[in-house]
Amino acid sequence: MSAIDELTGELPAGVLVTDPDVMEGYRRDKAALVPAGTPAALARPVSTEQVSVIMRWAARHGVTVVPRGAGTGLAGGANAIDGCVIVCLERMTAIREIDAVDQVAVAEAGVINADLERAVRGQGMFYPPDPGSFEISTIGGNVATNAGGMRCVKYGVTRDSVLGLEIVLADGRVLRTGARSLKNVAGLDLTSLFIGSEGTLGIVTAATVKLRPLPATPPAVFVASFPALSAAGQVVTMIMAASVRPSMLELIDNATINAIEDYRRMDLDRNAAALIVGQADGSDALKDAERIATICEQAGADYVACTRDPDEADGLIAARRLAGTALLEAGPTVIEDIGVPRSRLAEMLGEIERIAREAKVRIATVGHAGDGNLHPTLVLDDTEPTTRDHALAVAEAICLAAISRGGTVTGEHGIGMLKRGWLASQLDGTAIDVHDRIKAALDPRGLLNPGRGW
Repeated sequence: MSAIDELTGELPAGVLVTDPDVMEGYRRDKAALVPAGTPAALARPVSTEQVSVIMRWAARHGVTVVPRGAGTGLAGGANAIDGCVIVCLERMTAIREIDAVDQVAVAEAGVINADLERAVRGQGMFYPPDPGSFEISTIGGNVATNAGGMRCVKYGVTRDSVLGLEIVLADGRVLRTGARSLKNVAGLDLTSLFIGSEGTLGIVTAATVKLRPLPATPPAVFVASFPALSAAGQVVTMIMAASVRPSMLELIDNATINAIEDYRRMDLDRNAAALIVGQADGSDALKDAERIATICEQAGADYVACTRDPDEADGLIAARRLAGTALLEAGPTVIEDIGVPRSRLAEMLGEIERIAREAKVRIATVGHAGDGNLHPTLVLDDTEPTTRDHALAVAEAICLAAISRGGTVTGEHGIGMLKRGWLASQLDGTAIDVHDRIKAALDPRGLLNPGRGW
């Protein structure tokens, strides 16, 4: 009996798939230039116990396992490795609990972010993390990359909303971390250790997350158009220095504006150098939005508007959310994910423009400006080797520019395979050694997602 036949016999019918045509749809994520191998099998478990069975089997036979959510990643972190078993959590979709008193929910790894949001809204709460892919990305994937999103300027990233995790370790044991209480310092902070670990230390099967009460009044949305990209970058620092905190503060440059309009008419100004789109919530939402609009006018905006009209507000936010999809439709892309201190944002935007001009590469930049997280997106003509190599060199130059300004090579997408070579410019040898030691302690045979993360 082969090892795959043995695993087939240990799992219910339909969980393990070896049909090449089916597996093809699970071989890679959205990172266009990152290679993907050929898996030996695809597992789609429906319970933590089934994930545990798979990992115990993998440990016996020394088989590499690649965890996967919805495949919306942008760094190749879920790409197949030759001979591996892909463990896709897409069928683990139960919201096990919503507790309105303690304001927590327990969601399995395959729950779509937006589905959790809709479920808790019915009980007067919301789940803060909202990555651009929130309608298709999963809670497990969000945890694996410590995803952020548009609301993180006020409410933080995934780590700030997770109280505890259920994780299957490399040897098949199930680890439960954290507590439901808001304060908990019992033992090491194992929850934070696994958040952002990209499936290299264990497979997250469920998360206990913090919820927040919905604001009593509707949010207010504001938009400002700028004739110069540098002015849009500078106004972010001015807004964040004021005594007002938006719940969203997003930047869209001219190339992205036009990509959105080419993809779907949203009535954005195609001639604007940049748009700042944001939202304020709470009891003073409209007042705060109007204060921000005034700051934008003082910084040189040639058009500003505030609205509480639901249709107008939804349209502006929807336009921002379309940016990623529109750019992916524009052609092969390398979607970068750098972060810099807000005080260096305008400078970084100028550096991206310089790099694009000198490298003769089209770069469209969009980002969560309120926390200095930018997504410069290289739009390519093709994926030929010379084009690919040039694009990766440009992407590396952008990452190094961010590091030199006190920033990071990734704010929320993760390292995956794409950025492993650039990480040494940010983390020194001691930091990498500590990573290696933690990996060796939890996964001594290197079975879980090897070659990703660092």
